[in-house]
Amino acid sequence: MLSVPEADGGEQMKTILEVQDLKKYFKTSRGILHAVDGVSFKLNVGETLGVVGESGCGKSTLGRTVLHLTEPTDGRILFDGEDITDCSKQHLKELRRRMQIIFQDPFASLDPRKSVREIIEEPLKIYHMFPDREEKRRYVNQLMDTVGLAQRFGSLYPHELDGGRRQRVGIARALALEPDFIVCDEPVSALDVSIQAQVLNLLQDLQEERGLTYMFVTHDLSVVKHIATHIMVMYLGQMVEYADADELFENPLHPYTQALLSAVPVPDVDRKRERIILRGEISSPVDPKPGCRFSPRCIRCTEKCSNTGIHLEEVKPGHFVSCMEFE
Repeated sequence: MLSVPEADGGEQMKTILEVQDLKKYFKTSRGILHAVDGVSFKLNVGETLGVVGESGCGKSTLGRTVLHLTEPTDGRILFDGEDITDCSKQHLKELRRRMQIIFQDPFASLDPRKSVREIIEEPLKIYHMFPDREEKRRYVNQLMDTVGLAQRFGSLYPHELDGGRRQRVGIARALALEPDFIVCDEPVSALDVSIQAQVLNLLQDLQEERGLTYMFVTHDLSVVKHIATHIMVMYLGQMVEYADADELFENPLHPYTQALLSAVPVPDVDRKRERIILRGEISSPVDPKPGCRFSPRCIRCTEKCSNTGIHLEEVKPGHFVSCMEFE
């Protein structure tokens, strides 16, 4: 289990989310797909956990499983010290006020039959907040101002907005119930680069103003570097490395993390970075064999890597890695 860091002065920071050996499997015609396989971590209040990895590694499934948008196969989920792994539907509805999600596709996640104002109002209606109509209207206006949406867009429909404004609607909807924790599921991957920066700055400002805690799911390491306090690297359903964001970028230990970082563009023509090209077959997440799942693509692989179960090891304070070199 990953240890919780301490604040300055030795005071332990409050943990809002703790995941213990979480697993999510899916039945397929070829066998059991291990989408998330034994992931454990702790997330403190006000921090951002960046979850990175290539497409299909299970990072989005992890975020959705934590929120119970898909039910876990095994493991435990603790939110603010409470075990919510097997909570009832009624209790889950209460938790939704504190746990929200911003979806990857700002168009597919918005109801095309509702206007911007109706979309933002919907969670308020579900939870019977602001029975006074005028008070509710003022609150929605305030949310639109918060995320940078002009009032004139309130009567428009999703198809009449560009991608950046649609994502701002999704953010306003997520903020409507004043949550403590938000899963950001690749919230900028579908946006232009200039709009990405605006949305990232907005998310950081909201975090500072409201004390929000994020799980930021992305495949873009250059994005996560600027927003995350800690980074988890996933490969085929498993966590292969976890560390403070600065530590991970300065001292990547797992061969997969090193390969990912080597592909990040460097905005300096005089600085050259050696690109690590991954070769070999990608292991199947369906009924995976024992051993390191990255071993078929690893240039440092030995026979032991393919046959022996690998576990996360704390090689430095707060820096965990799952690699036979550190066993």
